[in-house]
Amino acid sequence: MLRADLDHCEWLPDDLKSGEMVFIPGGTFRMGSDHHYPEEAPSHRVSLDGFWIDRTPVTNRQFKQFVNATGHVTEAQIVPNAKDYPGAVKEMLYAGSLVFSPLPRITDLTDWSQWWSFMRGANWRHPYGPGSNIKGLDDHPVVHISYSDAEAYARWAGKDLPTEAEWEFAARGGLEAEEFAWGDALMPGGRHMANIWQGNFPVQNLGEDGYERTSPVMAFPPNGYGLYDMIGNVWEWTSDWWSSRHAAEAAKPCCIPKNPRGGREDSSYDPRLPDIKIPRKVLKGGSHLCAPNYCRRYRPAARHAEPVDTSTSHVGFRCVARLPLVIHREPEGSSAI
Repeated sequence: MLRADLDHCEWLPDDLKSGEMVFIPGGTFRMGSDHHYPEEAPSHRVSLDGFWIDRTPVTNRQFKQFVNATGHVTEAQIVPNAKDYPGAVKEMLYAGSLVFSPLPRITDLTDWSQWWSFMRGANWRHPYGPGSNIKGLDDHPVVHISYSDAEAYARWAGKDLPTEAEWEFAARGGLEAEEFAWGDALMPGGRHMANIWQGNFPVQNLGEDGYERTSPVMAFPPNGYGLYDMIGNVWEWTSDWWSSRHAAEAAKPCCIPKNPRGGREDSSYDPRLPDIKIPRKVLKGGSHLCAPNYCRRYRPAARHAEPVDTSTSHVGFRCVARLPLVIHREPEGSSAI
């Protein structure tokens, strides 16, 4: 008889670089939610094989190792091609990224341009513009990372980016129906469990959890799988194309999707921008900008669409590895587990 040994990770190859990983046993779980935003519905069962996932989001220190080894230039450091943005004003086509920088007075909470600015010279080395740097932020999650940047890092590290289902399963930490990665209370016993916004977004940030922007990746308690920052701090890329709703619940247990891969690329385009065919991926986890009065997306079921060319001061990523388990042959006469 054969037995999969899940207690040891010696089989992880040497080319899995930059970061400790945690094994997530496979299983069936209920993905999504019927009680919050419409894109999270319908709640439905999916099944996953086991996989490994980074214990924390990729940090500035880890991304710096990648850049030093490969010479990678992020998308935020490259001047956009005018052909990709029909109708764009030429003067607005410069290297930069979106930075959270609210106006002194917010007049319309539906107009995100009042607190987001496409800032020239903003990138992972200069997260808040040319006058900023990442000195002292080695243990903070890297930001201003587009999807292609995250993919490039994952390939270099010998890993992949997680699917939405893998990410959500890992974020739940072994819990099934609870609202958050740690239970049903946002602040159990008055304790801050994640880096999110306290105060009236986007004009009043009380910083009661100790941070106004990003925080070190292990500043808050891990979930039940020992994973940090699955909720809050920074949104994280997944490899799935965006879809406006989840697939319906399987009619029979035999038909539960196995290792689902989300929607189609051609269905992920933003219908509000019909002339710009830039596909969108699913982000998960919420960020330090998620606030109870504005965006309750600091939950495992929450999801958000992000164009693959876009980078911001609150989006990062982590990686997974899907590798065959070491199989040990039981000695003759022994009982299988």
